[in-house]
Amino acid sequence: MDSFMEAQTQRAGELMERFIGQTLDFYENIKREDVFRKADGAAISRLLKKGIPQKGRPVDEVYREMMDDVYANTSLVQHPRCFACIPSPVSLFSWMGDVMTNAFDPHAGCVMNASAAGCIERELIRWMCGLAGYPKGCGGLFVSGGSMANLTALTAARDDRLTEAERALAVAYVSDQTHSSIAKGLHIIGFRADQVRKIPSDTNFCMDMETLRAAVRADLAAGRKPFAVIATAGTTNTGSVDPLPEIAEICRTYGMWMHVDGAFGASILLSSNERKRLDGIEYSDSLSWDAHKWLRQTYGCSMVLVRDQSHLVRSFAVHPEYLTDAGAFNEAPDFWDLGPELTRPARSLKLWITLQVMGSEAMGQMIDHGCAMARLTEELIRRYPGWEIVSPARLGIVNFRCAPVNIPPSRIDRLNQDIAREVTDSGYAQILTTELNGKRVLRMCTLHPETTEEDIRNTVRLLCESRAASMGQCRTA
Repeated sequence: MDSFMEAQTQRAGELMERFIGQTLDFYENIKREDVFRKADGAAISRLLKKGIPQKGRPVDEVYREMMDDVYANTSLVQHPRCFACIPSPVSLFSWMGDVMTNAFDPHAGCVMNASAAGCIERELIRWMCGLAGYPKGCGGLFVSGGSMANLTALTAARDDRLTEAERALAVAYVSDQTHSSIAKGLHIIGFRADQVRKIPSDTNFCMDMETLRAAVRADLAAGRKPFAVIATAGTTNTGSVDPLPEIAEICRTYGMWMHVDGAFGASILLSSNERKRLDGIEYSDSLSWDAHKWLRQTYGCSMVLVRDQSHLVRSFAVHPEYLTDAGAFNEAPDFWDLGPELTRPARSLKLWITLQVMGSEAMGQMIDHGCAMARLTEELIRRYPGWEIVSPARLGIVNFRCAPVNIPPSRIDRLNQDIAREVTDSGYAQILTTELNGKRVLRMCTLHPETTEEDIRNTVRLLCESRAASMGQCRTA
């Protein structure tokens, strides 16, 4: 190492020590920060001008640029008044796990490379399978996100329920509220768009069972091969849960695989108050679950769980000669035999650290708090004339809109987008819109455990008393 790089390495260590303290102070005072922070043209211009240098630059300069132009211009999803999206805030203990794990950088593909990390991952998978009600022989692994979890499960479903000759005739069933990652995953593993049936949702935004039954019967009569139903436990738009027991019965009747996309909603299995909403999940063949949605983990911490782990082995196990010695170290299948990745980080360790410090009971209470804040939001909105609840509070999500009778329907969508933009631009809270039954609506996700009743009351007041709402004559209570 030359003298320049030696000096930069030493200085990087000093900056990392400073960064820890600065970041802890930042999180302690996060409510003073604007929720929505967007880079201005000058910051973008500075970053684009840097390019990739042939010779290295002083680490102090790079550190300062990252702090001032990159991290300072990131919307604060972890802010207690960020109501725009589902991911919950990051726990300090998860961040601690990230820092420690990244420092040692274990290769978690096989037990030989990371025996203790592998032990923890298997223990967490067993625990989560137990929460889902899966029997002996179950299993799974940690993956990067819900999209990868869904893709992994759908691959196992295809290989278990279909011969290669049947794939061209296969049909999978989703609802009009199913996450887009399902369609993407089915496409990746070889299914055409016309092999995916989109079942309409009912008035509660849940998959309609009569329509599903009719679609399956029609496909069978036409000589097609129904092979999978993808249910959702906690839809992105409304927090709705599909009727899991009924879907399970349909799947049993017709020999189909039942996958539950629980990326968001599976976490309520930790809640004593809310877990009954997932009755029937124990009958599913597979489940996706994101710890970075509602278990306070940094991104890249998701799980795919299966009722029978041998299905993953069948789809993903390969044994090249260069893995012979590593694979022989462990009698059970290694993680690289359970999913697409060969080289993989030890994603489970930060969740393990968080649960060891917080305990599962505190996690459940956090989920209950988020649900209570959504119910409070609904209660407050109902007090304002000219406002309507489009989807009531479910799993910490509520949808509503300003819809005064004097405004033409064609203008109401724009009105609600203007209200969301005005409140977001204020910096106090971040609100975005979505579409339900052709209506543009305001959606609030209230998952943060440090969101207070005052935060909710002030945010609702800002929405209902905003300039846009006043111009639309959505009068206050």
